[in-house]
Amino acid sequence: MRDDTQNWIALAEYDLETAEHMLATGRLLYVVFICHLALEKMLKAHVTEVTQTIPVKTHDLIYLVKKCSLELSREHLEFIGKINTASIPTRYPEDLQRALKDYPESVARLYLRQTTEVLQWLKRHPNLNK
Repeated sequence: MRDDTQNWIALAEYDLETAEHMLATGRLLYVVFICHLALEKMLKAHVTEVTQTIPVKTHDLIYLVKKCSLELSREHLEFIGKINTASIPTRYPEDLQRALKDYPESVARLYLRQTTEVLQWLKRHPNLNK
């Protein structure tokens, strides 16, 4: 495995732990935002291994899934699409109070659980275990 791939994986795991801390401290928008970042970095690990190149600078999770030709379950793909669209409103909310209502603790907790599941699946995928 490439050194840069290993670094992407380490960064994704670091971000997942950060999201857990954000949930514990009630910083709910950041839970969703950091979950997106963790998925982005793990997908970039896949892109790095599949293409043997450094991934382009993008935050688009769907693009990254396509770039490394991953075949995800319908459930995982739906979640990636959902969190992909949540990235901008949690990063740059136009109305903080509305964003906090859109992403309450129950949603943040669900996104964290789903992110953990997808990350575990991605980490076990043959792309990273050759």
